[in-house]
Amino acid sequence: MKKTATALAISLITATILSPAYSHAASSISDIDNELEKLEQQSNSATSEQEKAEKKKQEAVYYKQKQETYLKSIMKQIDNVSNELATVSYNIETTEENLRNTKKELQAAEERIAAREDLLESRVRLMYTDGTVSYLDVLLSSTSLTDFLQRMDSLKMIVDQDQNLLVEHKKDKQLVVEKKQQLDKQYTEHKRLYAEKKAHKAELASKEQEKQKLIAGYEKEIETQSELSDKQDQMLVEIASKRSELVQEKNALKEEQAARAAKAKAAAEEAERKKTLQKVSSSNTKSSSSSSSNGGGVLGMPIQGAIISSNFGPRVHPITGEVGKMHNGTDFAAPQGTSIYAAEEGVVIMAEWYGGYGNTVIVDHGDGLWTLYPHIRENGTLVKEGESVSRGQKIAEVGSTGNSTGPHLHFEVRVNGTPQNPLSYL
Repeated sequence: MKKTATALAISLITATILSPAYSHAASSISDIDNELEKLEQQSNSATSEQEKAEKKKQEAVYYKQKQETYLKSIMKQIDNVSNELATVSYNIETTEENLRNTKKELQAAEERIAAREDLLESRVRLMYTDGTVSYLDVLLSSTSLTDFLQRMDSLKMIVDQDQNLLVEHKKDKQLVVEKKQQLDKQYTEHKRLYAEKKAHKAELASKEQEKQKLIAGYEKEIETQSELSDKQDQMLVEIASKRSELVQEKNALKEEQAARAAKAKAAAEEAERKKTLQKVSSSNTKSSSSSSSNGGGVLGMPIQGAIISSNFGPRVHPITGEVGKMHNGTDFAAPQGTSIYAAEEGVVIMAEWYGGYGNTVIVDHGDGLWTLYPHIRENGTLVKEGESVSRGQKIAEVGSTGNSTGPHLHFEVRVNGTPQNPLSYL
């Protein structure tokens, strides 16, 4: 919905630019100035919208990278929790095995206890059958002192054995019970840890999905703002083209007014004007013929002593990292302040801030041929709109304004608004 509204707005502005109001000759210089003022307002609006789109795009790139960093952290946490879950699961299995063994030990202990109890019961039955025999009866029935002492020793041994049986009985049973309680406690703790880790993993998985959605949203925003920026760029090209036509029309009207104001020199001025027009027509015809024949050597070098740092064509965008982004010009790396020269004679149709291009000069050479000189340093623009320039004239100085990673000249050649490979014209 957002993209549809944006496209509709751009279409409406473009339709305004291309409306019949700009297609016929204006009746006066004042009318042309009014139309140029409207175009200036539209240019400023398009530039502002392009800057907003670029800013939003950069913000989306920043937040996308930030979310990708968060996502990597979450994925690492998920791996750690998965490893912890595997460890806890192993501990649960081990504890369950220990509990099974302890159950067997407890069963064996209970069997030993039962055997001891049978032994004690049989001894009691033997000694207290019908309730007529007691330890005292055994001692009193002795026949001599020696017999008495022997019987006492025997009874003491029996009592000690019974006492030991009772102690072992109690100790055996308590040991097994304590071990089972300990294992039960461990098992419960392991189960609790497992549930806790599993819940944590589910929480991280939910965060992972959330981050994936955010990243997808930022990618969509980057795409949307890139399209909007490109469309605003196209719109600025259309505005510049119409502005060039109006400037030329204005200049023609000025020439007519000057001719009428100087009747005394009409003949000389007319001859000079015809001579000038013939020279311009011959130059444009020669430039057009040379361009159509092989497309090479038509323009002069816009900078001296620089090296090419990036060619015309698709590339990885140096700021956003976008793969396959079309590079509409040739970059010449050069120090800040290096002189920039007009590649051919023509009329300056733009000398101002131009969105991501920063400070930019555009020269119209006629027959739809333009050259663009972006990223000019602050206070480095040496010409103004409407000014005529000659081939090789210094018009600006190298800078790094707009979307730039360092001082360089991004040189563009456009024919009827369409970017061409500059090296085919140099």
